[in-house]
Amino acid sequence: MAEFAFLFRAPAGGNIEAQQQQTMQKWAAWFKGLGERGVITNPGQPLAAGGKLVVGRDKVINDAPLAEVKDVVNGFIVIQAKDLAEAVEISKGCPILDLNGTVEVRPVMELKI
Repeated sequence: MAEFAFLFRAPAGGNIEAQQQQTMQKWAAWFKGLGERGVITNPGQPLAAGGKLVVGRDKVINDAPLAEVKDVVNGFIVIQAKDLAEAVEISKGCPILDLNGTVEVRPVMELKI
């Protein structure tokens, strides 16, 4: 089994916080199902709006998210699956997709320290 991060993104210009409040039961049911399947390794957290972006060697600090950014990461979880294909199938149940959002599925690298 390998770990995969799901990065949740709202569609540009959408009020994802208000929309998520309306679909909290769907989110709760999805998370409960993932928990019952034993695939969640890190339940992650939703991310608050705002923040700062630190860029490059000069460590230039900008407001984040930047106005030109078309989508914003709203939260994440880490799951385990046998491979990327299975992780993608698991991601298809995410309620953010009903809001026309996206789930980015990324393999988590295992560091040998």
